Amino acid sequence: MAYDFQVTQDSADPHTLAQWWAETLGWEVEPSDEAFIRRMIDEGHATESQTRTFNGVLVWKEGAAIRHPDGPERAPRVLFQLVPEEKTVKNRMHLDVRVGTDDVDEVVEKLTARGAKFLHNGRQGPFTWVTLADPEGNEFCVSPSA
Repeated sequence: MAYDFQVTQDSADPHTLAQWWAETLGWEVEPSDEAFIRRMIDEGHATESQTRTFNGVLVWKEGAAIRHPDGPERAPRVLFQLVPEEKTVKNRMHLDVRVGTDDVDEVVEKLTARGAKFLHNGRQGPFTWVTLADPEGNEFCVSPSA
């Protein structure tokens, strides 16, 4: 049996990082269900301290998720979860952002203007990529294709 999965990324500020990645990938941030959150609080299943207001919307404090605009059949959901500690070492797993026919240098320039940090250029045979870090320091690569 094959399993579904989501990618989960630790984060100091899940909602801000989810927005950054949604814009980066052309994906969407999953909307918050404020009525559900209020009901969970009213029924005693959650507390106000487990929520926050982000961009004028009541959200769960612990996390935010993004999804491909074509849904989970196209790509797995990415969840950004709140953790108390800062990132301290290189990721053991990372995202490769494949930009297809878009100009990699232009994409990298746009990402660094939005807060990504250039780390290095990579090459293996005919394949090239650029390694960056997102605004919280999580490494990822930008390449033309697989």
